[in-house]
Amino acid sequence: MANLLGDDILLCQITSQHTKDIFTMSLVNADFINGSLPVDSYIRPTRIFTADKNIIVKKVGQVKPLVVRDAVNKIINLIS
Repeated sequence: MANLLGDDILLCQITSQHTKDIFTMSLVNADFINGSLPVDSYIRPTRIFTADKNIIVKKVGQVKPLVVRDAVNKIINLIS
């Protein structure tokens, strides 16, 4: 979601488990600029967190800007 100052990064949970959360967004291979996930998955904008960049093992892909924008807008709607 965002690179922060220092070693932290802001992330949003992606899971293969569907939930009945109205904010959950589907994430399929067509949503990626490059890379992919092994199964269709879901972005959970209600689950944002920070982590140290050094624990990231690898980057599996990059989603399209429209997908990121939609997730960010859902987060904004959640907190406003």
